[in-house]
Amino acid sequence: MSRFLKPFTGKRVTNFTNLKPARANLDLKNYLKTNPTKAVLLFRELLRKKVSCIDSYSLLYVIKSCTQKSLFLEGKQFHAFVVKLGFEPIIFLQTSLTDMYSASANLRGARKVFDEIPSKNVVCWTSLVTAFAHNQKPNRAIEAFWQMLRSNVSADPIILTAVLTACADAGALDVGEQIHADILKKYRKGTDLPLETALLNMYAKCGDLSTAKTLFHGMRKKDVATWTSMILGLAFHGQAEEALRIFASMEEHNKSHRAEGITVPPNDVTFIGVLMACSHTGRVAEGKRYFRTMVKDYCIKPRVSHYGCMVDLLCRNGMVKEAYCFIMEMPIPPSAVIWRTLLGSCGIHGDAKLAAMAHGKLVEMGEALAGDHVMLSNICAAKGMWEEKARLRNDMRQRRIPGRSSIKTGLHIPL
Repeated sequence: MSRFLKPFTGKRVTNFTNLKPARANLDLKNYLKTNPTKAVLLFRELLRKKVSCIDSYSLLYVIKSCTQKSLFLEGKQFHAFVVKLGFEPIIFLQTSLTDMYSASANLRGARKVFDEIPSKNVVCWTSLVTAFAHNQKPNRAIEAFWQMLRSNVSADPIILTAVLTACADAGALDVGEQIHADILKKYRKGTDLPLETALLNMYAKCGDLSTAKTLFHGMRKKDVATWTSMILGLAFHGQAEEALRIFASMEEHNKSHRAEGITVPPNDVTFIGVLMACSHTGRVAEGKRYFRTMVKDYCIKPRVSHYGCMVDLLCRNGMVKEAYCFIMEMPIPPSAVIWRTLLGSCGIHGDAKLAAMAHGKLVEMGEALAGDHVMLSNICAAKGMWEEKARLRNDMRQRRIPGRSSIKTGLHIPL
């Protein structure tokens, strides 16, 4: 038995549901905000002293703490404690457990907890839809949303925001348009910024940039997610010039409203869109300036995605040697995508030496694909390096796992 459950080994208890140990819960709640690990430790101490010190709110705070700190093993143990104390019918505990399992990518556990809720309200359904959406299962999120509506549970702005995110990830423009029509009937424009931003993001990701721009320019209030969604949508769908104009408008908005204290600083994701736009338009100098601005003016620590955008920017403009130097100066390990970008650019610009180095890094990382070997082989052939090409081909044959195919015969298909 786990160290958390050792103090309580008796029979199933159901007489603590109405207790409200205010002092303990206040401490747990404060630790949840400031130091979730301490909340878990305090709960363990309470458990050692007396079970009656614990009520459903105590468990709510400690389960949320486990979710925040990714203490999923402990979270499962507290789930068992919820069952032991007979708190299963309490909806806010079940939804917090659903969120905990979702955060650990345990969709089976999240679905099981959800299915055990006797009377499901919109908060429960929101937890399930969000669980699917956050774990790259957008179609299942949309399916769960329709299931909720068939159960005669009305949607609220929070679940609509979650399902629109799923529509964006799934490219389900038709579903998003249906939800948009329903939103127009029920909600007044400008009443819910996250919902409006989710709509904008859905249209932008699905490629309906005309509607996305109409929504964007019609919004009286914009937060960083709003600006970022528009910039990324434009950059991703080939309207890089427009994306940079939107970012310039964002900077101008911040300058003109700085005295009022209502600026909207760009975040790290915003700069991914900006650097992507620079890459697609060949604006090397601007891309370098934006990268420096991100680090110096906004104190944003570059992630591998930002370095990848810069390498792509340099490679698209034939600056493969500078791209290689940039990679070697990175303070974090380059990803396989970055080395593959350099390799592909070397193929276009005929730099066999750098191509071999990039290929060697991919092999060293264990990330080399068949296409990488073919790319280097073709570069060697174009340069007349026939011995090297033959060696690469031989290596490919030795590494390749023989393919197999099978055919089932004798199947009877009823007509």
